[in-house]
Amino acid sequence: MNKYDELDNSLLNRASSIEFGKGLRKTHPLEAHAFIKRRPKGFSSNTILEKSNGDRLTELIPIRYGRMLISPFTFLRGSAALMADDLSRTVNSGIYVQACGDCHLLNFGAFATPERKLVFDINDFDETLPAPWEWDVKRLATSFVVAAQDIRFDNETARLIAKTCVQSYRENLRKYSKMSPLALWYQQLDLVKFAQNAPSKKAKLFREELIKRAESRVAEYLFPKITTEVDGKKRLIDQPPLIFHQTKKNFDAQAKEAIKDYKRSLSHDRRVLIDRYQLQDVVVKVVGIGSVGTRCFVALFMSPDDEPLLLQVKEARPSVLEPYAGKSQYVKHGERVVVGQRLTQSSSDIFLGWTRGPQGRDFYVRQLRDMKVSFSFEEVTPTRLKNYAKYCGRALARSHAKSGNAAMISGYLGKTDVFDEAVSRFSVEYAKQNTKDYQELLGAVRKGIIKAVSETG
Repeated sequence: MNKYDELDNSLLNRASSIEFGKGLRKTHPLEAHAFIKRRPKGFSSNTILEKSNGDRLTELIPIRYGRMLISPFTFLRGSAALMADDLSRTVNSGIYVQACGDCHLLNFGAFATPERKLVFDINDFDETLPAPWEWDVKRLATSFVVAAQDIRFDNETARLIAKTCVQSYRENLRKYSKMSPLALWYQQLDLVKFAQNAPSKKAKLFREELIKRAESRVAEYLFPKITTEVDGKKRLIDQPPLIFHQTKKNFDAQAKEAIKDYKRSLSHDRRVLIDRYQLQDVVVKVVGIGSVGTRCFVALFMSPDDEPLLLQVKEARPSVLEPYAGKSQYVKHGERVVVGQRLTQSSSDIFLGWTRGPQGRDFYVRQLRDMKVSFSFEEVTPTRLKNYAKYCGRALARSHAKSGNAAMISGYLGKTDVFDEAVSRFSVEYAKQNTKDYQELLGAVRKGIIKAVSETG
């Protein structure tokens, strides 16, 4: 059985899947997930990072490094390729799901469904690929340890927050494994219910504020802030070096051709909808940390009655998991991202699609923002971070259950906290390695070997 067969969940029923999963503990003990194998002789974390810069926009790479060096947590966010390499040397259950590939706590958040309901889910799929489920769990748990340490929580508190995340994943996966495939497909983490079920009045007010913040992040609200009028036409405002118009010859013609190709990836009803808008302007936008240097554009469309539509067109490169989990079955990486997102999210953007540019580069397309909001570290407490960890663990469990064999994974994990404890200890150890790698990059920058640019001066 290969990894793609496993994504089909084979023909095993739930009881057989659980037994198969239990049997895997003999060859892949749960306790073994606590350990990190030593890196090969001569290994250099900076070499991995430099390799991941291949075909990025050279002038933006220093900005990428500058963002990574803000803290060990921002370094972790920008070094998915490095952690993928390390995870490939950890114990592997052999059970594949549609993995996120860059599963850290800020790649989860709230966004609007096509029915305009706010839900919580994974919201970044640049690296998605069929891969061992535990790679996502370990990266997510590690991100909680590193983030907790960054905000000066003690190590044991950080470890227990990570353990809470893994426990939530294990317990919720078990619940999802008992659902019918159809019931699971309809499952959503509703933010309104999240606010209603808050444990205290203060927590409820905090969650309601989160919902209000998300509801304000729509194109109609953003549009006046980022546009101006030039010769009677709406134009996106330049904010160099992070937002700027492309000056290359034939860029406008190439953009229009790419949009035509994108429309062909949409279903007929979505094509009818987007054809009610006309492309007005396109700018380059520097986004994220790990994505800095890859090609990303914001496209402004307008209806005949001057109603705006903002789309983000983001480059899709080979997943960082490919060297270890195998190549994608999709020739176009934009399609890989879109299919992975649709397979794992509870609800996806109606404008989600893909295109291949004239120079053979792949892109995926989605709405810009559309009620998207991420976790804020303002006034964060151990309790608040622990509650967020529970929600992320639950969302990841739903995602993996939808794309993989939840009963088999649940059978492997069992009902005790052995795996939770093991991964929490792994996370603490990997946080130490992450700090060493951060220091190695910082040292290379100080010696002038690698150039980094700070945006804060």
